[in-house]
Amino acid sequence: MSILPEPRITGVADLLETRAREFPDTLFFLMNDTADTFGAFNRRANRFAHGLAGFGIGPREIVGVMMPNAPEFMYAWFGILKLGAVEVPINTALRGQGLSFIINVCEMRVLILDESNLEQLAEVADQLEALETVILRGDVTRARAVLPFRIVAYEDVHAGRDGDPERPPADPYEPAMIMFTSGTTGRSKGCVLCHRYLIHHAELVRTQFRITRDDTLYCPFPLFHADAAYLTILPAILTGCRAALSERFSASRYWSEIRKYGATVFDFMGATLTILWKQPPQPDDADNPVRLAWGVPMPEFADAFEKRFNLKLVEVYGLTDAGVGVYQPLDEPRRPGACGKPVDSYEYRIFDDLDRELPTGQSGEIVVRPREPGIIMNEYFRMPGETLAAMRNLWFHTGDVGFFDEDGYLHFVGRKKDSIRRRGENISAFEIEEAANLHPSVLESAAIGVPSELSEDDVMLFVVLKDGHELSPCDLISHCEKTMARYMVPRYLRFLDSLPKTPTEKVEKYKLADLAGAPGRWDRDADSAP
Repeated sequence: MSILPEPRITGVADLLETRAREFPDTLFFLMNDTADTFGAFNRRANRFAHGLAGFGIGPREIVGVMMPNAPEFMYAWFGILKLGAVEVPINTALRGQGLSFIINVCEMRVLILDESNLEQLAEVADQLEALETVILRGDVTRARAVLPFRIVAYEDVHAGRDGDPERPPADPYEPAMIMFTSGTTGRSKGCVLCHRYLIHHAELVRTQFRITRDDTLYCPFPLFHADAAYLTILPAILTGCRAALSERFSASRYWSEIRKYGATVFDFMGATLTILWKQPPQPDDADNPVRLAWGVPMPEFADAFEKRFNLKLVEVYGLTDAGVGVYQPLDEPRRPGACGKPVDSYEYRIFDDLDRELPTGQSGEIVVRPREPGIIMNEYFRMPGETLAAMRNLWFHTGDVGFFDEDGYLHFVGRKKDSIRRRGENISAFEIEEAANLHPSVLESAAIGVPSELSEDDVMLFVVLKDGHELSPCDLISHCEKTMARYMVPRYLRFLDSLPKTPTEKVEKYKLADLAGAPGRWDRDADSAP
């Protein structure tokens, strides 16, 4: 059977509609008590699309979705695409300037919101320049009391008629999604992802992991992440198999959900494997349907994890901006420290600071370019300078450091860019500092990542106070909790008289790293002040 009929399928909505015609009664989407076939799911997305069209939403218009994982998120996502519009999934932890920036830069007229995120939107409501309508899943009366926008109940929008809506023929290189990722020296950047990009990555997951119609792909991560969206949901649609989502990652119910859904493949990131590994061993640990788990980072105890849970672990390398183009070959033994080999559709190199290629075994910046059109991002949305800088000299510069070994395996060494990786999130140090500096007692600050006992990083913030001001660590943390996403709030604090700087006034963060572990730092988890 042809998995991807050509040339009928040029857009993501076409892909869903094709599967609904081919396999109307085949089970597709599983979450809690929801079990949609391809046909039923397509009908629900159609109803939302027709309801959304009543607000004048059409091709290329940007619609935001700020919801935790839920079937309603899924119907909204595909309803947006069925109108030829562009979806912007918004991290549900965002608040303050980080949230208002995304809504404003996208000039959103319509935002689909969950009641659990109502307070965050209310905090920035007076800063939003274009927003007119909020489609709310939850208590509409409560929302109308705190928001100055038109509030419409989700269920009223979802009551639209059946039937695939009419839309212009899809252009595979037209935007389908804008996914915001961490900035490095500035604000978060919106990666404009076209239909071809999304379908290509679904193809890679299917082929590299040998997904078949017998598989069930499980993901506990949010739909505003690549892992759940186009690395789980779309491969399932492409293949004609099942996708199962969790509301959130939970170690206590992880394996029970795996067994409930009959999951055969899941993905991991951040501390996922470490947390699962640290759970008390159970006699039925190996009694689960999983054959394969993929993701990053690969822990040192990978071999023991595979034996305990009776599955295979594989690693990948990539980023939203440039795609996931490195996969560990399934038939080759794992190499400690190696992410895998580049797939044929991408070309990778290692460059020095002058963009000169480095020899095998020598570390430098990982750069990549596509061998096919449309398989890396189109651009950073409304950031032409940042787009040109990242794609200089005809290569996308990842900001990551690595090297190739003699057999062509890519080894990830670390990050060249000023970002922090925590709990599966890439965090902009700039955005942490910007929010912390809003406190009236803070003169300036600098954030860095420090090693976490779980994996990846914890956030440490160095703070210089204004002359004559005093500020307790708890008060500063309280301020951070009100002005930044939860995953960005620092774990560690250290107050300094001044920050180390270069003659051009740039903070020398490598010197701060030397101070990070010295006695006297304040640890939020230990609640001990210096």
